Amino acid sequence: MSDNSKVILITGTSSGIGKASSEYLAQQGHTVFGTSRYPGSYPKPDGYTILQMDVTDDTSIQNAINQIIENEGKLDVLINNAGFGIAGAIEHTSIDKAKEQFETNFFGTVRLIKSVLPIMRKQDAGLIINISSIGGIIGLPYQSMYSASKFAIEGLTESLYKELHSSKVQITMIEPGDFKTSFTEKREIPKNANQSKAFQNTLQVIENDENTGQNPILIGKLINKIINKSNPRLRYTVGAFDQKLAALLKRLLPNRFFDWIIMKHYKVF
Repeated sequence: MSDNSKVILITGTSSGIGKASSEYLAQQGHTVFGTSRYPGSYPKPDGYTILQMDVTDDTSIQNAINQIIENEGKLDVLINNAGFGIAGAIEHTSIDKAKEQFETNFFGTVRLIKSVLPIMRKQDAGLIINISSIGGIIGLPYQSMYSASKFAIEGLTESLYKELHSSKVQITMIEPGDFKTSFTEKREIPKNANQSKAFQNTLQVIENDENTGQNPILIGKLINKIINKSNPRLRYTVGAFDQKLAALLKRLLPNRFFDWIIMKHYKVF
């Protein structure tokens, strides 16, 4: 193990970005701990350890972190990746389902941060990487609750970045565009959402963009670069050129013109 190797905890590693990133980071010589609610339901991971964790359960989180500290004596990097998506019009999305979206995507991240910050402050070192989304910059049609949860991650990370400024604990976030993962097939859709023709048109575009998206190993490579930086910046956008361009144009163009471009892409009209 090299002197630059880190002890890393990454949540949500049963598939997709989490799995690809964990495998890549382990190959780079890092000691990686992944998490899953049901680790026994998946093949034994290659090169890293997978722990049972439900990010909506404080006891589950603390048990996993305690095991890492007991085994390694430290925790260098936390990567908040666990999450899922729901799709559908706002009027077709129940309050309970919206709360479930936030409980995992947002409050799960908050729980992990609150659990590791005392450890990292005591170490006088540490890095937190929150996985946001292009959907945390751009409100995506028929993905309102998912976008809202990622907008919340953006605000949380910006605020904590300022709070940690005088400490040696650092925080950053990654904003992925569309990547080819199982996220698409696992997306939850309210039963009555299928009644809308506009929704069906948009969903087809969303799924096509994802199914033709980039390899999630690119995010693992980006994470490794960030880990090796002495002073990482607040946000990193990763994805196809047009998606990174869209993130930039959101900041430059008038709202009405930019939203027209997005609605046209997603066939809202």
